[in-house]
Amino acid sequence: MAKFTKGHKKLGGKQRGAQNKATKDIKLAFQNLIENNLDNMTKWLEQVAATDPSKALILVKDLSEFIVPKLARQEMTGKDGTDLIPFNITVRDTETSQEIKKLEND
Repeated sequence: MAKFTKGHKKLGGKQRGAQNKATKDIKLAFQNLIENNLDNMTKWLEQVAATDPSKALILVKDLSEFIVPKLARQEMTGKDGTDLIPFNITVRDTETSQEIKKLEND
């Protein structure tokens, strides 16, 4: 049997990230449920917002995760994964320098 090397395509089977039939069916059923109840969901959201606006915002946020994918966090590192080194900027213009100092003190 041949050894697989990096970049070698697997023969047969599912591609990486492919969903199975049950997962596809559940997602489709949930999508249909949402699409068929958009008017009701607006009414329900308004009812929740009337008594607890923050809860309504949480519901909108939670539902949005099914439509808008979450963004992955990115870590900024320097060369070879080292920490980034902060740098200083010297401002020679007196007026700009004073404005920057005001901002730093606020």
